[in-house]
Amino acid sequence: MARLFGTDGVRGLANDELTPELALAVAASAARVLAAHDRSHRPVAVVGRDPRASGEMLEAAVVAGLASAGADVLKLGVLPTPAVAHLVTELSADLGVMISASHNPMPDNGIKLFGDGGHKLPDGIEDEIQHRLNASGPRPTGAQIGRVTEVTDAVDRYVAHLLETTTTSLAGLRIVVDCANGAASVAAPDAYRKAGAEVIALHSEPDGVNINDRCGSTHPETLAAAVVEHGADLGIAHDGDADRCLAVDADGQLVDGDQIMAVLAVGMAESGELADDTLVATVMSNLGLHLAMKERGIAVRTTAVGDRYVLEELRAGGYSLGGEQSGHVVLPGHATTGDGLLTALQLMNRVAVTGTPLRELAAVMRRLPQVLVNVPVTDKTTVADAPEVRDAVAAVEAELGGEGRVLLRPSGTEQLVRVMVEAPDADTAQTAADRLAGVVASVG
Repeated sequence: MARLFGTDGVRGLANDELTPELALAVAASAARVLAAHDRSHRPVAVVGRDPRASGEMLEAAVVAGLASAGADVLKLGVLPTPAVAHLVTELSADLGVMISASHNPMPDNGIKLFGDGGHKLPDGIEDEIQHRLNASGPRPTGAQIGRVTEVTDAVDRYVAHLLETTTTSLAGLRIVVDCANGAASVAAPDAYRKAGAEVIALHSEPDGVNINDRCGSTHPETLAAAVVEHGADLGIAHDGDADRCLAVDADGQLVDGDQIMAVLAVGMAESGELADDTLVATVMSNLGLHLAMKERGIAVRTTAVGDRYVLEELRAGGYSLGGEQSGHVVLPGHATTGDGLLTALQLMNRVAVTGTPLRELAAVMRRLPQVLVNVPVTDKTTVADAPEVRDAVAAVEAELGGEGRVLLRPSGTEQLVRVMVEAPDADTAQTAADRLAGVVASVG
């Protein structure tokens, strides 16, 4: 049986690949596995979701699955993924369930699981949950069936936590935030205003179907135009579940996850908060990030793509900053997973503390031209490993020599092969990426 869990939980087309039946089974199995590992008390689970329409249906299934396995459920409502991770600890829960497909289009949905302490579950526990999906045996009855309670102040609790992570007022900063019509639509504008900023909110009116629709971190062009139009100091773009943060400067120029990490790493190194003067990044990070950090005496530890691998390296080495070019940034001193709102607050705090525009702070690194092409295929793993694809990659790498690089990998969440090329100039990178994408498409 193929592995059910991808790099970021269970994800698929809602009511087709990710059905209510599957959601119920996953939730019930997770509760059973947790109970088997610790029989000292009745399991407690917190459940949150983003505002996409299918989340209502899947939330009902997840809650039913948990309660049917004897777990008490605290329903959090619509709020960001990192809020669920935080509230696992604050509400003394054993399990956190977030129903979201993050930056994916509205028809998709997903289930993310967090264990004790708000950490993502290790592969072994996920495998055990999958193995026990269809387990039979006696079910709880009577008073042993789980109870369900609504938590009405979940967003307020999360915002209060965020505000505790920064001590500098953002008064005087005008910002635009694009909430992607997603889970941050209430929390992000509220948090930034309470931190002192003047806030202009875009795409903050979710209706269940407009999440990630030509907005948010996957479409920052609208945000860029709004920042210029309103004369704002900077803009913040979140994705559907707000575990990502990208930014734009006052001129409307994109500041990606690599640049955000560079700004934060330099600031944390100066204040002595960057553990072992080390940043954790993935193989997708731009070569310019590595060069900039080297110039400042900051080491870069590299992991596979996926925030779970960044998290593993952060925990293993005791490091204090890591993330991805896509805007997943993890600050273990304040959060157990990527948190777009936390990242935005720390970035804006750096602007406020230094009195330096974001444009100048982001200039700490120069991005090498990088082209990413997503190629739809029928079997991403088979195509990525095909001999003709490997030969084409080797040929391009030989042409680039030591002045660029190629990264070709199957997506962790979709049936895509991602082709990334970095080169000294944009034309070379684009030509090479298009050539490789053509080979991938012909195989797939």
